Amino acid sequence: MLTINQVSRRSGVAASALRYYEERGLITSERAGSGHRRYERAVLRRVAFIVFAQRVGLSLDEIKAELGKLPTDHVPRGDDWARLSENWTKRIDERIAEMERLKRGLTECISCGCLSLETCALTNPADRAGRMGPGPRYWVGGRQ
Repeated sequence: MLTINQVSRRSGVAASALRYYEERGLITSERAGSGHRRYERAVLRRVAFIVFAQRVGLSLDEIKAELGKLPTDHVPRGDDWARLSENWTKRIDERIAEMERLKRGLTECISCGCLSLETCALTNPADRAGRMGPGPRYWVGGRQ
């Protein structure tokens, strides 16, 4: 069994975040006689999964749903974790495409120097983006 400080040091996640994850039902602990939290060593994999999933872009609710797919009759093994992550390929590809669009947009717009989507004749003639809706339409919705 590990203390919250040991889990924090090993995982690189603040103790306050670990308490929050526990409050949200993402991880569990047992209470020692003194009332202090004690975690099974397997919690380190769950915390690593949470950190990775957040970086991929999953919300804590989505992460909780994914963790709910893990077996409860044994400590999850490598193949259990692999099954969860294999469904993320599409989401990762979408994030990569979004970042590539952002990179192109920054290169095209900011290097131009005009910084005006209303008057930019290069990438937004006649303010086409304005008709597509609010916000950064070229990044979230593609060009038309």
